[in-house]
Amino acid sequence: MMCRVLKVSRSGYYGSLKGSVSKRAKENEKLLSLIKEEHKKSKGRYGSPRISKALRSKDVLVSRPRVARLMKQAQIRAKMIRRFRATTDSKHSFVVSENLLNRNFSAVRTGQAWVSDITYIRTSAGRLYLTVVLDLADRKVIGWALSEGMKAKDTTVAALRMAIINSSVVENLIFHSDRGVQYACDEFRKELKAYPLICQSMSRKANCWGNAVAESFFKSLKTECVYGGKFENQRMAAMEIFEYIEVFYNRERFHSSLGYHTPAQMEQLLNQKHIAA
Repeated sequence: MMCRVLKVSRSGYYGSLKGSVSKRAKENEKLLSLIKEEHKKSKGRYGSPRISKALRSKDVLVSRPRVARLMKQAQIRAKMIRRFRATTDSKHSFVVSENLLNRNFSAVRTGQAWVSDITYIRTSAGRLYLTVVLDLADRKVIGWALSEGMKAKDTTVAALRMAIINSSVVENLIFHSDRGVQYACDEFRKELKAYPLICQSMSRKANCWGNAVAESFFKSLKTECVYGGKFENQRMAAMEIFEYIEVFYNRERFHSSLGYHTPAQMEQLLNQKHIAA
């Protein structure tokens, strides 16, 4: 019980009774300090897989089970995933595009397939809507928009324009989303037509896995950035979301589906392979 209260290992405790601490206990103490540092740096977002990856990237040779064991002893946990409600409004009279992506969420290079979705963030002053566009090859958020309303010009159109600026379209590209009115409306389709190489794709009706990559990003965002805090207004929420996307997620967050590379690292690796080819 005292070991749990004081957050020390049993071996370290018994070593202290003998007037000395074992080499292993000293290593664990040093390692735990590094674990706490990485956990704090990620704002509590990292669990043992990403913390062990972060330590190995700094030449600290440690296994994930050891990191998990020390985290459990010290009661250090990653933020837990919670369920959230979707914002899709598919009850409209607009034409629905064919599902060209067909749940193929892999791409060998950037600029082949993008996915997009919309969610909302609660604040004390009202909702703030976030629209994102991700590249499937490196999972990078290449376009995003914040708005207090759900008009296409402020959501899907604005996010698409940012994506075009950040990642120019030079080959045939699939733009995939759900069947929401912001993607099916004339205003958004007109914007897409300005780029002949982009083909629009939409998930099948009632297919919860049809846009899984975008939904997975929102789960990470809400778990690691939104839940557990309280935004007084939309401006405060916007500042946190900017930091999460542009500073943390795109540049620092290790992504399990990318072999625990960050989106920025994966982008660089894919570009190097493309140049070499």
